[in-house]
Amino acid sequence: MENVIVLSDICKTYISRNNIVYALKDVSMKVGKGEFVSITGKSGSGKSTLMNILGCLDTATSGEYILDGITVSRMNERQLSFVRNKVIGFIFQNFNLIPTLNAVENVELPLIYRGIKKSARRQMALNALEKVGLEKRITHRPFELSGGQQQRVAIARAIASEPEIILADEPTGNLDANSSREIMDILKNLHKQGATVVLITHDKNVADMAQRQIEIFDGEICS
Repeated sequence: MENVIVLSDICKTYISRNNIVYALKDVSMKVGKGEFVSITGKSGSGKSTLMNILGCLDTATSGEYILDGITVSRMNERQLSFVRNKVIGFIFQNFNLIPTLNAVENVELPLIYRGIKKSARRQMALNALEKVGLEKRITHRPFELSGGQQQRVAIARAIASEPEIILADEPTGNLDANSSREIMDILKNLHKQGATVVLITHDKNVADMAQRQIEIFDGEICS
C-alpha cells in the first residue's frame, strides 16, 4: 500500500519555566492511501498537536514529515496553502461555521479562496451538501440547524474540493449518540469512495469504527 503520510521521529517541544516540555516525543507513524485510521488518547495526550502537524497547521520542532511523497519542511508558504486548501479536508469538533452565512455559502468559502468561479463553486458546494444529505437545507444558517446538521455542513465544506485526505478532529465530540452515528456513517462512506481518513477521538466506540487504531499517551505512540 502506498503511504500518503509518513512521520519519522517527530518531536514538538515548548519552553515552560525554563524547562523543555514535550507535546510530542519521537512520534513515527504511517498512513496508507485509502486507509481509515483513528488516533486515540486522553485529553492532553498530544492528539490535537499531532493533528495540527498532520494538517500543516503547525510545524514539528524536529523529525521528518513526508506528505504524499513531499517533505513538508521543504514546502514554501504557497505550497503549504495549497495543501491545506486542496489536498486536506478539515473537520473540527466545533464546526467552525460562519454564523451569518447559510449552508451553501459556508461550503463555498474555501472554494472562493481557491479562486474557483462562482457558478462552478456553487455546483461543487451543492454536490457536497447532497452527499451529506442536506440538499434541502442549503439556505439555512447555522442557528437554524441542529448540531448534527451543522457538522454535516462542516463535512460538506471539507469534501467540496474532493481532497485526498480528510482530517477529523473529534467530529462527534459535541453531538448526541444518534448524530454521532450519522456522522460516522458519512465518514465511512467517504472512505469507501476512496478518501484517506484520519480521525482523532477520545471515544473508543468511535475509534473502533476505523480500520486501524493508533493510541497516543503523553506525547508518545504506544500502540
